[in-house]
Parts: sequence; C-alpha cells; structure tokens
Amino acid sequence: QVHLGESGGGLVQAGGSLRLSCADSARTFIGYPMAWFRQAPGKERDIVAAISWTGRDIHYTDTVKGRFTISRNNANNTVYLQMNSLKPEDTARYYCAASARAGPLPTMTHHYIYWGQGTQVTVSS
Repeated sequence: QVHLGESGGGLVQAGGSLRLSCADSARTFIGYPMAWFRQAPGKERDIVAAISWTGRDIHYTDTVKGRFTISRNNANNTVYLQMNSLKPEDTARYYCAASARAGPLPTMTHHYIYWGQGTQVTVSS
C-alpha cells in the first residue's frame, strides 16, 4: 500500500512563503526519484520540481526557478518544497509523487506512478 502524505498547504498572500512536506510513511520509496506536481482547476497536472534519490539531480519548471527549492531528507523519508515569493498563479493543488523509472531524472507526468492525495495552496493577490 502506498503511503505518500502531503502537508503544509494553505492560504497565503502574494509574496509570502509556504513549505510543503511529503512523508513516505511506509518507507516504500527508498532509492526513488521524487517530484512535486501541481494542478489548477481546469488545467493539466504539471511538474513543479523533481529530485533524485541522492539529491544530486534536480529539475525545476521555468516558472518557479529562483523561487522554489526542492529537497529531501532520506533519513526521515521526507521530501520538501520551499516556496518563496508566491504569486496568485501558483494557486493549485500540489501533489507529491514517486517514480520507479531508472536512468535520467524523470520530469514527465507519466513517469510518476505513485501519488499522494495533494495539498491545496491558495495565493491571494
């Protein structure tokens, strides 16, 4: 059974910050790349950031570069997304996901097969 649990979402004013956490409570994804995706109403689910198991390889979508930071603590099986300088267009439901794909860091939605339930982030103007 998959146990990915996101937390840390909420309502914040533009320019503010939030830190999302994703806990792998069953320690299922040891060695797996992990990623954060987001989906706004009426839009597709898109990748925000991805990180390899070692943390050496990281990917950000262009719209969050310089504002968001993905990290992971493998000792406590948690992946984080630090979001600074938030904008109203960052409003979405944010999902944590894990990929079983080997090779280069996966960055496509279909590369990720394990998903959490998501946490809502709302940025007011």
